[in-house]
Amino acid sequence: MKKRALVSVSDKTGVVEFVQKLEGLGVEIISTGGTKKALQDAGVNVIGIEEVTGFPEMMDGRVKTLHPAIHGGLLAVRDNQDHMTAALEHGINMIDYVVVNLYPFQQTIENPDATFLDAIENIDIGGPSMIRSAAKNHASVAIIVDASDYGVVTEELETAGELSAERKRKLAAKAFRHTASYDALIGEYLTKQVGEDAPEKLTITYNLKQMLRYGENPHQLAAFYERPLGNPASIANAQQLHGKELSYNNINDADAALAVVKDFVEPAVAVIKHMNPCGVGTGKTVYDAFMKAYEADPVSIFGGIVASNREINKETALKLKDIFLEIVVAPGFTEDALAVLTEKKNIRLLTVNLKDNQPLEQRITTVSGGALMQETDTLSFEDVSVTNPTRREPTEDEWNQLKMAWKVVKHVKSNAIVLAKSDQTIGIGAGQMNRVGSAKIAIEQAGEKAQGSVLASDAFFPMSDTVETAAKAGLTAIIQPGGSVRDQESIDKADEYGIAMVFTGVRHFKH
Repeated sequence: MKKRALVSVSDKTGVVEFVQKLEGLGVEIISTGGTKKALQDAGVNVIGIEEVTGFPEMMDGRVKTLHPAIHGGLLAVRDNQDHMTAALEHGINMIDYVVVNLYPFQQTIENPDATFLDAIENIDIGGPSMIRSAAKNHASVAIIVDASDYGVVTEELETAGELSAERKRKLAAKAFRHTASYDALIGEYLTKQVGEDAPEKLTITYNLKQMLRYGENPHQLAAFYERPLGNPASIANAQQLHGKELSYNNINDADAALAVVKDFVEPAVAVIKHMNPCGVGTGKTVYDAFMKAYEADPVSIFGGIVASNREINKETALKLKDIFLEIVVAPGFTEDALAVLTEKKNIRLLTVNLKDNQPLEQRITTVSGGALMQETDTLSFEDVSVTNPTRREPTEDEWNQLKMAWKVVKHVKSNAIVLAKSDQTIGIGAGQMNRVGSAKIAIEQAGEKAQGSVLASDAFFPMSDTVETAAKAGLTAIIQPGGSVRDQESIDKADEYGIAMVFTGVRHFKH
């Protein structure tokens, strides 16, 4: 008996050539709708789905393949005599290959003009049902959902005459991943529509973007996945213009660098080492901003990742070229800047369209046996109610520096302290077990520049020792959340030294 293939695809890439090869191997073709027309137009002899089921397509195409003549032909276990007898009694012919991909749900909801009804109409029912039936019975039925498998399938059929059990199992596993991803995307969309913030099931899908050479260390396997409908202004959507392949650590650091500069409206440049800023600067131009970021820590920038929220020009590129850098990521590069930077063979140059930023994306962190989910920390200075508990209020310049330091400190690993002066960070203390330890590191890094600078802390002071340390180094203003039961001790210490201190009421932990 001739073998049969059921072909029904939304994405018709390569399907005509694939089906022509199947037909050339003696396979009968069943098809429906637009796929049937495309195949017939190409000269393929096609059996219409209605000829198999005895029913016409109905209800705007919603009902066409949901029929025992289809699913019986997919689910019958070939070496089960009862199954085959039932199929014979009811005139059900076996289907040996299923070539199906699904309605374009993702493409539909990506369109800003799409309505809720548009989305619902693009939820495929018959397709997933056929895929699951074929994949369940993969010992007898080959299910092909990915056009990249067309060549592999035809090559094996041409050389071996049939697909191996291993090949069919691999295809079945991919098929279930395909429908699971599709359902996850629909579930995520509908969950957002009804406003569920913490559903009882977290079903989120990611697509493989690239395999990585290794993870944090050479002995660790790693891959980079991107989220469908994720934030366009992200490292996952960056375009690489030049340089060698990104590593696991590169991607993490570039993501952290982008997060810093996206918090600034004015030209800003951030340099990242090991997920922490080592220098951040702002200015009237990208060159000014970069020079301030560089001068903030000209030692740690070596081997760093640089992010800018403005296009990189030639003047800036000439400075960047003189430093060993892993990555420069920006909204763009002028032609002159590219000409300068591409002289360096290994530096990675990435572009990200920051105008498309959608910052409310969830952050998911895996832990052993589970995952933690939270909203991204997008709180801005305009979102908080600042109070001034000390006798002295900040001057206008101190306010400007406090705002900058507060924007940066949320991107520094806790316990975090940032010192700022003249629109640049001058000292950063990160990840210490106590807050005064971070302050001492930041002050030591700042050196003489600490005199007249300001300090931002990601969390409150549990005692007055950080204020004391800052005062002795000549700092003049502090911004911190407040909220400690011993706040008054810090307020009194600030008043003792004439320091202006403000409370935001909001902490910025980053672990």
